[in-house]
Amino acid sequence: MENKTYSYCDRILEPEVMDNDIEALEYDQMDFTEVNTDFALLASTLASETAKVLDIGTGTARIPIILADLQPKWHIIAVDLAESMLKLAQTNIEKAQKSSQITLSLLDGKKMSYGDNIFDLVMSNSLVHHIPNPMDLFREIDRVVKPNGSILIRDLLRPSSENDVEEIVKQADLDYNPRQKQLFKDSLHAALTLAEIQDIIIQIGWQNVEVYQSSPRHWTIKTK
Repeated sequence: MENKTYSYCDRILEPEVMDNDIEALEYDQMDFTEVNTDFALLASTLASETAKVLDIGTGTARIPIILADLQPKWHIIAVDLAESMLKLAQTNIEKAQKSSQITLSLLDGKKMSYGDNIFDLVMSNSLVHHIPNPMDLFREIDRVVKPNGSILIRDLLRPSSENDVEEIVKQADLDYNPRQKQLFKDSLHAALTLAEIQDIIIQIGWQNVEVYQSSPRHWTIKTK
């Protein structure tokens, strides 16, 4: 197989919606406990004790479940465009006994039915790399968050070469089967660079956020 080198301008899109029962199960079985917990811990500091929170691209709701333990008075609305993901999310929520705190909804994060300026915190983890035009998602986040609300977005960084992709997968030292490793590689190829994210922030006009590389393979946007 040719060892192709990708430049930063080569973003290789993957399917926007992972709406396949087998793929959803493969995804749910991937161990993201450490990064999910880190994200939830950070999110738990960004709103008041009785916040109304929106999680866009919740997948199988692993992060809202952790967050519900950290902030038991928060009402978390978790949305996703994949029915297969939400079926597993419902099962996970029921097992965790968080049904009274977490509400699931089948919605496109780029075009939601919620009113303007209604959420105290809008968060999203590992969704941006699925979106062909991420600005559509960012504009919708800007619309539904309160003027004094908080934002937390995190996703993968796109490596500059195929060798870097392989090195990231190796360093992550994840106990994945071949299919799960390929899903991870596909996500890295579809991710954005830090410069691309910074450009989106400038275009949308967000002033009170910081944008930074939060791990060897992630970037984060967080309200200051």
